[in-house]
This record gives sequence, C-alpha cells and structure tokens, in this order.
Amino acid sequence: MRDFFLIFLLLTGWAAESKAQTSLKQCLEMARLNYPLIQRYDLIRRGAEYTVANVKKGWLPQVQLSAQGSIQNRAAQFPEQMKTLLSMSGYSIQGMPKEQYRLQMEVTQTLWDGQRMTRGADVARREAGVEAAQNEVGLYQVQLRVRDLFFALLLVDERIRLNLDLQQLLQSNEDRLERMLRRGVAMQSDVDQVRVERLGAVQTGDELLSLRRATGKMLALFCGVAQIDSLEKPPLPIEEDAGKTGRPELTVIDRRLRLADAQARSLRSQLLPTLGLFAQGYYGRPGFNLFDDMTRRRPSFNALLGVRLSWSIGSAYTLRNNLHRIEVQRAEAENARQIFFFNNQLEQTQYRERIEARRRWMQTDDEILALRTRVRRAAEAQLLHGTIDIHRLLQEITRENTARIARSTHEIEWLQAQYELEMSR
Repeated sequence: MRDFFLIFLLLTGWAAESKAQTSLKQCLEMARLNYPLIQRYDLIRRGAEYTVANVKKGWLPQVQLSAQGSIQNRAAQFPEQMKTLLSMSGYSIQGMPKEQYRLQMEVTQTLWDGQRMTRGADVARREAGVEAAQNEVGLYQVQLRVRDLFFALLLVDERIRLNLDLQQLLQSNEDRLERMLRRGVAMQSDVDQVRVERLGAVQTGDELLSLRRATGKMLALFCGVAQIDSLEKPPLPIEEDAGKTGRPELTVIDRRLRLADAQARSLRSQLLPTLGLFAQGYYGRPGFNLFDDMTRRRPSFNALLGVRLSWSIGSAYTLRNNLHRIEVQRAEAENARQIFFFNNQLEQTQYRERIEARRRWMQTDDEILALRTRVRRAAEAQLLHGTIDIHRLLQEITRENTARIARSTHEIEWLQAQYELEMSR
C-alpha cells in the first residue's frame, strides 16, 4: 500500500509538471500582449480617429466674427449744387463720413470642396496604418528575442538533465570503487579522483542552475509572468509556401506606397474649386443704404446671403514638385522592398544551411553516442578486472558526456533553425 501511494504521488506530480509546461507559441503570445509597445495600437487608432473627426468638421457651418474700424482720406459726397438745392428744400446732407466701422459675423457652409476633406481623411488613415505597421515590426523583433530566449532556456534545461545523469554515473562508479577499496582491490586515490570529478560536475550543475534562473527570469519578464517552470519542446513547424512572405516589414512598405497614392490624390484635389453658401450680417456704418448714411450718419444693421464659387490656383505652382517628391517616396519604398528581399534571401540561405548541417551531424550523433557508451561500459568492466586505471575510465566518462551534450545541442539547434527559417518568411 505504501509503494502504491508513492507511485501515485510520482504520477500526480509528473502530471502537474506536464500541465505547467509552457510552449513556444504561448510565450510568443504572452510576450506580444505584455510588451508595452502593444499599447501603441490603441493610441494610433485614437489619434487617427481624432484627426479624421477634425477633418470631417469642415462640413459644419463655419462662423467668423470680426470688428473693423477705418479712416479714409476721401468719402462719397453729393455734388455741391445738389447739396445747395437739397438744403433749400430743408434737407441737411452731410455726405458719407470718413470714419467707418463695423462689427460683422459671417457664416459659411461648404457644399462641395473638390473632395479635399475626403482625401485628407484618407491620408490620415493611411498615416495611421503606416504607424501601426511599424509598431508591428517592433513587436516582431520582441518575438524574435523571446524565441531565442526560449531555445536558450530549452538548451540549458537539457544540459541540466545531462549533468544530473553524469553525476549519477560518477556517483555509481564512486560507490563501486569504495566497495572495491573495502575489499582491498582499489586505492583511496582512485576513489578521490572520481569524487573530484563528481564534485566538479556538481559545481557545473550549480552554474547551469544559476544560468537557468537568469534566463528564466528574462523570459518570464517578457511574458509578464512570475516564473517559467518548465518548457514544452516545440514540434517541427509546418512548412508553408516558400514564396509566400508575411513579414511585417513588407506590410510597412505596402502601406507607405498606399500613403503616397493618397497624398497624390490629396494634392490634386487642391486644384479643384469650392462651392458654398455664405451669410453676412454686420452692424456699423456705412450700410447698404448709402443715401440714408449720407443724410443721417448713424449705424445700421445689414445682412447679405449668397452663393460663392472660389478657385485658388496657388497650389498649382508647387504641384509638380510635390508630385515628384511623392514619386521619390515611392521609389524609396520599392528600394526598401528590394533590400529586404535580398537580406531575407541571405538569412534564409543561412538558416537552411544551418538546418542541413545539424541534420548531417545528428545522423552520426546517435552512432557516436552508442559507441562512446559501449567504450565507457567496457572501461568500467576493465577497471573491475584491473586492466586499466581510473584515469582511463574518467576519460571515457567525459567523452561519453561530451557526446550526449553534442547530440542534445545539435537537436535543439536544428529545431531552433527550423523556427528561425519559419519566422523569417
């Protein structure tokens, strides 16, 4: 019953540990959501919404208040003969005053603006799209760092496991030599040499645990969790179409080209006329009734309503240069695309060569390890029969451990290169 309880505890503990394993996909998703750069998406979206809303407010009636006062050197007057004739009839004609003033309000309502506001809103959205794509490039770089930390931690975990196996192997040989020492068929120096190697392995294990804690803390900090207990060895990535590229850098280039198109359309819309209604009302003098102003010289209220068609050709002076500047921006974006494809091809070539090299090494790793294990076991048997000394056995144990480390390292590096190739597409 006691043995059954111990087995149950071991199985439940193993299941809990398996549940606590963190996959590479989970690390990438957690790092993306946890990194502060993710908050910029909402800021970019809100900024674009405010800009577009401000542009659309151009369709609202525009109200302008103004006050004006002036003094003229000359003003409209009646001829002297008419003034004399009117004065004989009892009318006092003073003429238009040289001091004039008005307090005015003008309301304008755009009916057609040549699509200026529509094009302006489109440019604002395109600019926000470029910023969002650049933000995605930053998050992609974060995911690359998380991927490298994940495989580095995976490699450290494998080294720790192999170090524990080495310690157990050295401990078993140390125990065997102590039994031989008690029977008088081994020397104390042989036991001491194995113990020294075991203690050295313990120190190496402590260094690996320290490295594991440091690497685990960095990965946990990226993922926004307290700690990363254990990692799940990722499966081979699914091979996709080699010609298909979904890198965020290309999205930035595509959106830069769309922004250039929107800017060109916005520039051309500046050459079109605008049509709108206007209403003016002012209080002051002179008013629209000039005869009344010349006879009574008192301020009056005046109002005017009409339709206005305006056409400014000032933007035509710089249109050609501005369009040329946009063409330069397009050429720069296409050049950036070519540079990206060139560098990306170099990266993928490097990753494929690394995959092929690790694959070739892995084909011989198993055979090398099997031979090293066989030689080590033979050395242990030879030591029991006294045909070799302890130095030879320690050499074979070290060589076998080196072969195990090389095999595990090549396998993890091969798997990492597979994901590097996948994420470079």
